[in-house]
Amino acid sequence: MTTETTSLTRALQALVEESIRRAGGWLPFDRFMALALYAPGLGYYANDSRKFGQMPSSGSDFVTAPEMSPLFGEALAAQVADALRASGTDEVWEFGAGSGALAVQLLQALGERVRRYTIVDLSGSLRMRQQEALAGFAGKVQWAGELPPAMRGVVVGNEVLDAMPVKLLVRVKGVWHERGISSAGPDGTLAWDDRPTELRPPADIAGSHDYLTEIHPQAQAFVRTLADRLERGAAFLIDYGFTESEYYHPQRDMGTLMCHRGHMADSDPLPDLGQKDITAHVNFTGLALAAQEAGLPTLGYTTQARFLMNCGLLPLLAQAPLAGRVAGHRLIAEHEMGELFKVIGFYRGEFWDAVGFREGDRTHTL
Repeated sequence: MTTETTSLTRALQALVEESIRRAGGWLPFDRFMALALYAPGLGYYANDSRKFGQMPSSGSDFVTAPEMSPLFGEALAAQVADALRASGTDEVWEFGAGSGALAVQLLQALGERVRRYTIVDLSGSLRMRQQEALAGFAGKVQWAGELPPAMRGVVVGNEVLDAMPVKLLVRVKGVWHERGISSAGPDGTLAWDDRPTELRPPADIAGSHDYLTEIHPQAQAFVRTLADRLERGAAFLIDYGFTESEYYHPQRDMGTLMCHRGHMADSDPLPDLGQKDITAHVNFTGLALAAQEAGLPTLGYTTQARFLMNCGLLPLLAQAPLAGRVAGHRLIAEHEMGELFKVIGFYRGEFWDAVGFREGDRTHTL
């Protein structure tokens, strides 16, 4: 650990401890997660550390599909083009654009079909990296720190929902608690602290065994806001997760919370603040219900593998060199991204037979 990262962690821990004091000695996990990831200049996504890359030797912590293979964006572009035609729009909005790799791939593939490409990203350090990657598209690309009052076009978000703060619920001896953070550990260090709560998971969980899980009010609030602002168009959100019946399965008793650093995973978000990603899997049923209640119907839901194959990935793989085929195959392999990652689509306007969901649509399982 370098002097710089040690200093960053100490500053972020001091901020968290002050937030705990101001909150009366206890901070719910979602507020802690928001600080750990997004505190200005200190949080994981707000500091200057490298996040995205193929290998740990690059100093990165994880790889996402656009960094893994440019064929991801090229295939996704088929669905974006399809949605632009169906909605009669010419603007794309990307949430959480990461390194900018997906934006480059989409802009190259879509060409003149896109008049304007807007990136909504809270991270100033990532914005600088995106601007470098997208210098060749300076006339089309713009950045925004929040959603505008009204939008028309196609929204894309790859691995955005998993980084939205979640609440932790834990059932201990039949009693539900909300898990939070206090400074009650040795030497004043951060420690878990569970408090009884009226909150419950959205599904009954069979059995009386102890059970840890997450609920997702912020992700659901995000799609409600999207429903409120999107006047015409569609949204495609890609992430790892499950339907509600799978998410709250009695055997999934340790939840899905996970941290990523140096291409390694661990389940403890309390140490090394600001130096590792914190994520949770997505409850796609809850997401779809929140969107539907807000007037944004589901266009389709399927695995990443089926979605990309529907969008023409297999012919692209056949034309790629060997190294490109190997990398591209990871996008659809069942033991890699193909099955765990899902794609959900929403629409505003007239329903159409979207290309990405034409075969293997699983909307009926939500």
